[in-house]
Amino acid sequence: MTDRYGQDVLAGDWKAPRGGRSTPLAAENGVVVEDVETGWVGAVVRVEKAGGIHVVHLEDRRGRTKAFPLGPGFHVDGRPVTLTRPEAAATAQLTAARAAASRTASGSRAVANAPAKVASASRIFVEGTHDAELVEKVWGHDLRIEGVVVQPLDGVDDLEAAIRDFAPGPEKRMGVLVDHLVPGTKETRVVEAASRLQPWAPHVLIVGHPYVDVWQSVRPERLGMKQWPVIPRGTSWKHGICAHLGWPHESQADIARAWKQILGTVRTYADLEPSLLGRVEELIDFVTAP
Repeated sequence: MTDRYGQDVLAGDWKAPRGGRSTPLAAENGVVVEDVETGWVGAVVRVEKAGGIHVVHLEDRRGRTKAFPLGPGFHVDGRPVTLTRPEAAATAQLTAARAAASRTASGSRAVANAPAKVASASRIFVEGTHDAELVEKVWGHDLRIEGVVVQPLDGVDDLEAAIRDFAPGPEKRMGVLVDHLVPGTKETRVVEAASRLQPWAPHVLIVGHPYVDVWQSVRPERLGMKQWPVIPRGTSWKHGICAHLGWPHESQADIARAWKQILGTVRTYADLEPSLLGRVEELIDFVTAP
C-alpha cells in the first residue's frame, strides 16, 4: 500500500544546515580553507595565541597574510569545518611539558614522591647566604635526594678554622665553594693554605668560580643586560650593581631585596654561567661518592 503522505519529514537529522554539519579539522600548515564571513581563501601558515585566543594565519595566492580566530566559520571544498590546533603541535607541547616536569631545575631526572634522606655527615659549604639560596634553588631537589646540606660560612677568611671545626674524614667529606677564585687574589692564597691542612686535606675539596660575587653567576641577559658592568675600585660591588640597574641601595634591606629580584629570574641551570654549574656539580659528586 502506497504511503499517501510520503516520508516522515522529521526523520533523520532534520536540524542539520543545508551545507552539512561542521567537522573538526586540524589547522596544519598548508591546509587551504575559506573564511565564510569574508571569503578570504588561503593556506594555513601558522597558529598562535594572541590576545588570549588562538588565531590562525592564512596566506592567499598573492602572499598576503590575514589572521582569523581559530574555530568554526571556515569551508574546505564547500564543506563547513571547525579549525582546531594542529595535532602535531599539541602533542609536541604535551611531550615538552611532560619532559620538563620529569627534570629538576639542575637538569637531572626528577625522582617523584621521594622523601628527603636523613642528612649525611658530608657537607657543602658556601661563602654566604646568597650562595646557599642559589644552590638550593637550582640543586635543592638533588641535594635532598642525596641527603646533603649546604651551609654558609660567612666568608672564607678563616677557612682553616672552619675545616678544623668540621673535622672531615673518609665518611664525612667537606666541599667548599669559593667566590672570586682567580690567580693573585686573597681568596687564592687562603685556599692554597687550607688545601694543605693535615690530616684533613684528603677529605676536603675546595673549588671556586671567577665571579666577584655569586650574583654575577646569573646570566646578565636574565636582567636585560648584555654583560655585568665593571664596578670601580673603592665602590661596594653590590651597591654599584644596584646603582647601575637603578635600584635602591642605601641600606642592607635594599641589597637583600635586590638579591631576591635577581634570584627570582633564575628558573633552571640554563640561567647560570657554566663556570658555576661545573663547580657545584663537582662538589656534589665529591660529597656523595661512595
